[in-house]
Amino acid sequence: MAADSMEIDDALYSRQRYVLGDTAMQKMAQSHVFLSGIGGLGVEIAKNIILAGVKALTVHDTKQCTKWDLGINFFIHEDDILSQRNRAEATLHRIAELNPYVHVAASTVPLEENTDLSFLKQYQCVILTEVSLSLQKKINDFCHAQQPPIKFISADVYGICSRLFCDFGDEFEVLDTTGEEPKEIFISNITQSNPGIVTCLENRPHRLETGQFLTFREVNGMSCLNGSTHQITVVSPYSFSIGDTSDMEPYLHGGIAVQVKTPKMFYFAPLQIHVAMLALNHFQENFVLTCSVDGINLLLLCPIFQPQVNGDIVRWLSRTAQGFLAPLAAAVGGVASQEVLKAVTGKFSPLQQWLYIDMLDIVTPLEKMGSEEFLPRGDRYDALRACIGDPLCQKLHNLNVFLVGCGAIGCEMLKNFALLGVGTGQDKGLVTITDPDLIEKSNLNRQFLFRPHHIQKPKSYTAAEATLNINPYLKIDSYINKVCPATENTYSDEFYTKQDVIVTALDNVEARRYIDSRCVANLRPLIDSGTMGTKGHTEVIVPHLTESYNSHRDPPEEEIPFCTLKSFPAAIEHTIQWARDKFESSFSHKPSLFNKFWQTYPSAEEVLQRIKSGESLEGCFHVIKTLSRRPRSWTQCVELARVKFEKYFSHKALQLLHSFPLDTRLKDGSLFWQSPKRPPFPVNILMHPIKLTPYSCILLLKHCTHLQVVQTDETARKPDHIPVSSEDERNAIFQLEKFILSNEALENDLQMKPISFEKDDDTNGHIDFITAASNLRAKMYNIEPADRFKTKRIAGKIIPAIATATAAVSGLVALELIKVVGGYPADAYKNCFLNLAIPIMVFTETAEVRRTEIRNGISFTIWDRWTIYGKEDFTLLDFINAVREKYGIEPTMVVQGVKMLYVPVMPGHIKRLKLTMQKLVKPSADKKYVDLTVSFAPETDGDEDLPGPPVRYYFVQEDN
Repeated sequence: MAADSMEIDDALYSRQRYVLGDTAMQKMAQSHVFLSGIGGLGVEIAKNIILAGVKALTVHDTKQCTKWDLGINFFIHEDDILSQRNRAEATLHRIAELNPYVHVAASTVPLEENTDLSFLKQYQCVILTEVSLSLQKKINDFCHAQQPPIKFISADVYGICSRLFCDFGDEFEVLDTTGEEPKEIFISNITQSNPGIVTCLENRPHRLETGQFLTFREVNGMSCLNGSTHQITVVSPYSFSIGDTSDMEPYLHGGIAVQVKTPKMFYFAPLQIHVAMLALNHFQENFVLTCSVDGINLLLLCPIFQPQVNGDIVRWLSRTAQGFLAPLAAAVGGVASQEVLKAVTGKFSPLQQWLYIDMLDIVTPLEKMGSEEFLPRGDRYDALRACIGDPLCQKLHNLNVFLVGCGAIGCEMLKNFALLGVGTGQDKGLVTITDPDLIEKSNLNRQFLFRPHHIQKPKSYTAAEATLNINPYLKIDSYINKVCPATENTYSDEFYTKQDVIVTALDNVEARRYIDSRCVANLRPLIDSGTMGTKGHTEVIVPHLTESYNSHRDPPEEEIPFCTLKSFPAAIEHTIQWARDKFESSFSHKPSLFNKFWQTYPSAEEVLQRIKSGESLEGCFHVIKTLSRRPRSWTQCVELARVKFEKYFSHKALQLLHSFPLDTRLKDGSLFWQSPKRPPFPVNILMHPIKLTPYSCILLLKHCTHLQVVQTDETARKPDHIPVSSEDERNAIFQLEKFILSNEALENDLQMKPISFEKDDDTNGHIDFITAASNLRAKMYNIEPADRFKTKRIAGKIIPAIATATAAVSGLVALELIKVVGGYPADAYKNCFLNLAIPIMVFTETAEVRRTEIRNGISFTIWDRWTIYGKEDFTLLDFINAVREKYGIEPTMVVQGVKMLYVPVMPGHIKRLKLTMQKLVKPSADKKYVDLTVSFAPETDGDEDLPGPPVRYYFVQEDN
């Protein structure tokens, strides 16, 4: 973001702009931030706010780099330790590389009790890490006393515990507390009463809250409501009250209620703290924390602050506080960074005021924590070892992990793997990654392993190389394949069984479901996560303990009905989707059909002869129409654009109004044209000059190498004659003969170049076309138009994204990874949903796997798999008998995927009992087994057959 000119680099910030909005982005680009402490937490915060795009960041630190830092700060390298560099100076150029628009400076001056704090007046936000409590209080008081107040944030990670504190002054106004799009509610009725009750159309839930404000428009009958704003009280999920409407004229029909965003004031109290942390700070200011004895002394201090305290928590804190859990820092750093952005933008609800996140789930029994397993050994993993012990560190080093996706979450996960030492064992351990995508400029805003010179390079190869800069001992294999049924030769069952855990960093549900099914089939643990704007989720799936991803279903995306798109759009989303469909039809689908036709019939003369002989050729008339209308000059392009304009934005409206005049009524007497149906009105091209890119015609101009924008006016009149194709045979022959006679480069004219929609190339005109077409249609239906920015998000189905949420989610995933590797019990695992805008973090225990009862005490879960070993002449009947003998139930159906191998009611299936399994399944030469689904007869007649667990049938007996 060019802060001085307030221009936003959309190619870099496009995903983040959808989260923050331009006003917040511009405020951020004018902010100066001070950050003290570039340890494991400080570097996380610095990374995130530089990626976000503040104007300037000063990083302050007085400590030298040590080997300890290698396990917590991903921007400190071994040569920094050898040269005894200051931590801020060592990381300065590496964090500055993250965003060329941010000015980054380093400071190494002492920050102590007697330091003159007036230098802080130049900053809008001050962040402290690794600073004593007394100094935090002093700096907080100084910041709070300024006018306007300097926003103050302090954060720390002590072993398995962390804390975050915010103080934005006595009063802090937030213009948008949630960042959600204002809700629009279509109205079906408003009562004449006190209070007036508004009912939603078609009983759709409004999802509003009491106290919110709405403004009304397009209400017929109670027209005095239009333009007015009312505070609402929720009556039910489908209705709300708005005050006295008894004196208003009766409601007739229609109307839209639109949520109005109102500012909210937040208030902050002086610095306060929880008891164990407070005691720890007091202790650290007077003593050096060394051993388990300190836990007793720390416990003795706690009653000073609170009479009753959990002694075990205090002891765990004291014994791990010297250590540092890097994934916990990633999670807290993500949250703290979002608070920084709130402080300088006034966007989203700030934290009030303390947040504590602990990992008490991973603690070891207290009697073990004094053992040598937790003592330092002089390597880069000492900070981690102090928290989880050496045996678990070694398990992480020897881990085989498969990371699917190297985008935003994937980059953060690789950083976490490197700090944890995943896949660094001498004889064991490997990180395998894959991602088919190339790096785009828009990725640089949150995929922090990539730099501008990496653009158009494969994500996986580049991410692997960058991760080795963090930890050169990590072993990593990188691929550029999708993980899907087509690549099962690469990612086979054998491949999955070699993995200890699978981590997904994906952006679509379909891929998640597929990988989940592969993990269930091969009994592999899976950790999934995702973000959308400030929201994020994590889910841990452990064999035999938890449900799988496929055990629950997200609500399906609401599809726009075809009739709404074609004739009755009611919202800008409908017109944008219509324009997107027109793009696909005109520039991709139809050209592909054109090329396919000429691949089948390579000669125009041959086609002509076959038509003359009375033969019917599929697609012939579409091809002839395209050839006959193909423009040969720019003027003809403009002429054809004019014809398209009249067709879509004038004639279509006239045709619809002819079929359904404005006074049309339904059988019940109600008007046909009432909300949400909007009557169209033709757009006059001469009355409403609009800048158009006549793209639909440019596609047909083979030698046109760039797009031009023309002003449509009276000079672009409808041409005298445009050939109109007909399915009349004689006309088709005439058109084709005319084309053959008038063209010299015939072969070149029989090829078109289908264009794939690309949303992120601003020079290709794709979004410009969709914006123009959508807004013209919106004008025709009296719908509020959308700017190019909003159109791009909707048409491109862009998922809003920001680095803060990504960092937080990846840290939580890595914490669950430690539990999976440690073999923790079911109640230790936690799924999480977070929304940093509100802010909220909800941790829930994983869903226990459900057990399905068949009968007679026989039951199974999704993780169970029955096994049958056969031989070369094994028949289907042998297989059924083997299942009955081994598991006590006789199969009534046998299915392979979607292929029904044996269903007794199907004709001919009884005869299949004599066929060999190899003939029925037809396995490839290297296939040792096949997974089948069997069903069993129900206990009660009339009930459906019961599906059983998967049955893995081996074609030959395996050697023991």
